[in-house]
Amino acid sequence: MSEQSVVPIDQLLPSKLSLVALMGRPIFPGIFTPIMIGNPADVKVIDDAVAGDGLIGLVMLVNETDTPGIKDLHKIGTAAKIVKKINLPDGGVNIFISTLKRFRIRKTLKEMNPIVAAVTYMEDEEDDTSEVKALTRALISEMKQISENNPLFSEEMRLNMINIDHPGKIADFIASILNIDKTEQQKILEIFNVRKRMEQVLVFIKKEQELLRIQKKIQKEINEKIEKSQREYFLKEELKAIKTELGLTTDAKSSEYQRFKDKAEELKFEGEIKETVEQELEKFSLMDPNSGEFIVTRNYLDMIVNLPWKDPEPEQLELSKARDILEKDHYGLKDVKSRIVEYLAVRKLRWGNSGKGGPSGSIICLVGPPGVGKTSVGRSIARSLGKQFFRFSVGGMRDEAEIKGHRRTYIGAMPGKIIQGLKIVKTKAPVFMIDEIDKMGASFQGDPASALLEVLDPEQNNSFRDHYLDLPFDISRIFFIVTANTLDTIPPPLVDRMEIIQLPGYIDTEKLEIAKRYLVPKSLEKNGLKKNHVSYNREALLYIANGYAREAGVRNLEKNLDKIHRKLAKQIVEKWESADSVPETEAAKTRSPVKYNVDKALIEEHLGKPIFPEEVTKKADRPGMSVGLAWTSMGGDTLVIEAISVPGKEGITLTGKMGDTMKESATIAMNLVRKMGAERYGIPNEWFEKNHIHLHIPEGATPKDGPSAGITMATALLSLIRNKTIADRLVMTGELSLTGHVLPIGGLKEKTIAAQRNKARHIIIPKQNLRDLDEIPDHVKKGITFHPVERFDEVLALALLD
Repeated sequence: MSEQSVVPIDQLLPSKLSLVALMGRPIFPGIFTPIMIGNPADVKVIDDAVAGDGLIGLVMLVNETDTPGIKDLHKIGTAAKIVKKINLPDGGVNIFISTLKRFRIRKTLKEMNPIVAAVTYMEDEEDDTSEVKALTRALISEMKQISENNPLFSEEMRLNMINIDHPGKIADFIASILNIDKTEQQKILEIFNVRKRMEQVLVFIKKEQELLRIQKKIQKEINEKIEKSQREYFLKEELKAIKTELGLTTDAKSSEYQRFKDKAEELKFEGEIKETVEQELEKFSLMDPNSGEFIVTRNYLDMIVNLPWKDPEPEQLELSKARDILEKDHYGLKDVKSRIVEYLAVRKLRWGNSGKGGPSGSIICLVGPPGVGKTSVGRSIARSLGKQFFRFSVGGMRDEAEIKGHRRTYIGAMPGKIIQGLKIVKTKAPVFMIDEIDKMGASFQGDPASALLEVLDPEQNNSFRDHYLDLPFDISRIFFIVTANTLDTIPPPLVDRMEIIQLPGYIDTEKLEIAKRYLVPKSLEKNGLKKNHVSYNREALLYIANGYAREAGVRNLEKNLDKIHRKLAKQIVEKWESADSVPETEAAKTRSPVKYNVDKALIEEHLGKPIFPEEVTKKADRPGMSVGLAWTSMGGDTLVIEAISVPGKEGITLTGKMGDTMKESATIAMNLVRKMGAERYGIPNEWFEKNHIHLHIPEGATPKDGPSAGITMATALLSLIRNKTIADRLVMTGELSLTGHVLPIGGLKEKTIAAQRNKARHIIIPKQNLRDLDEIPDHVKKGITFHPVERFDEVLALALLD
């Protein structure tokens, strides 16, 4: 800050002042204003000043406090002359003051009660330039605009502003009447340079003008809305009067009532439904359209009259047509296709094409890993049956109201998904697909899986009651298709109500056919390519399936095809653009197409190196290793068991994130191997006492559990102890008992597919699983020899050639 000029001491203003702390805003020099004083200490200061020269110092508090001291005050204040004092009944005083000059607190003479300080009076720093004159005119002009639009500015204030002749005083006066924060006012008080002070005040004037502009805009919008609503009200009243004179329907409520009544009569309701609809219609006719319950009742009636209460139209059932549609849309899936054709055959034998009386709907649960086509099968089933299709997912659903609806007592109540779907498809016998049923949850809002028990029970769903509708509705004619990745997380009572059809994963030859028939044409069209732009041979598609998409389904195979086609589309367009410009649609048709023959090199160029190279095939190529088969929600998989021994304390260490059941299987395997090693191979007990065995399953971050790896772990342990490698391309699965029996397992179909993908040629299975081989398609079993066993001795004869 530049040096300030100091008022000579011989002037009339004293060099020391008693200070009054201001709780509100600071007061600028040149102002005549009243102040109310309530603090007893400040009242005493006023009394002493009136008895003396009538001069006091006014300083704003930094932080408000009940007992202020000099440390709580700002350093810059205003000297003021008390013109008049009025005592108030509560002990306070009301004084009228005339403010004189700024001062700076130079020295503390008394810290509180009263606060007395030596002060230095500050003069304005004046710049006698044309810039100050311009600022003065600008301030007066801008404030004139504000005062004209603000009724709070009196005529006297406008005159005072015009009559002030000093630029600094004009800035002070305007700052005192502007609606700005007190800290900002204090900052202006502390600016001694007149030009800088005027510039700062001008900034605040502009802000005030902007606020006034926004205020006027808001007020205008509100006025327009009020005028519009009033105008609409009068016009509606006039229209109502005109319609009354002409004998027409007078309002929307009457027309809605008539519509609901006509539809209800057309549907010919009976019993409980008829009684409920009549009650709701009567209640609807007496309601005020502006009440909240009016909308609730209207929506309820609208839902009732728009549901498909009537029996469906006669059906035209043709088994050959349905079979052709299923074969055209999907490759494989023999069980699913057979079940649908059987359903149609039974329906035709019992009811012909009339559809009257109607059979109860079927409930099929398609279980399989992701990407095997469960959801798309539902659409094909609907097409083959000639029915409407509605799909909804219950994955992550935790509220039973999503299934059975909300009660109408709740605001925003809605029917459940079943009733909503029936309203959409407008037929009583559609195909409903309920996706991801194995991923439902439960919460304090209820258990949706339990709510589905009634929906999926053919003995109960002929009178299903949705909480919102609260009327019996027959949903037994719906063909329900449910999908899941696993049955483990579905409640057993729910599983009991469904017919389970397993959809195992695909082997590479199946993926090849699916890609040729469906995925490649679909992806080409999706990416704007023609059939003559891209061609694949058998080896290329198998290379993608085995090297980049080795999972059970075909979703990743489709993604990789899309990726290749996007990159080829980019290359084609770049070639067109390099010619001159992108051709028009018609020109593009006549342009000679670019031809790409997809081979291994092109695949690696666009997809990178294979994620599953050939050497990744799991095999047991040294002692202590064996290959088992596992079932997961993603399909079947191969499981490598590794075992080593190290000198040390007797025992076994298990790693690879095994579950409790698998750990128990490992313990059984270890004890059986120890017994057989001594009895059959003459391995001394001292070997086990001096060696510590470590058994590990790779991919340690993946949880693994189940008993089916029992014979695999026992084989790996005996292979280690005997230092003998197991037979090549041999995999196995089976639960092991403590007495050496091989017990049955589940998921043989998926495990066989995993073995086929791993290029295995021999599979050891429990003898009790022979019945499951009939369910495995021949093309999946092709090239594989199954070895059924009852005891672990037979496993050793096959694996270790004993």
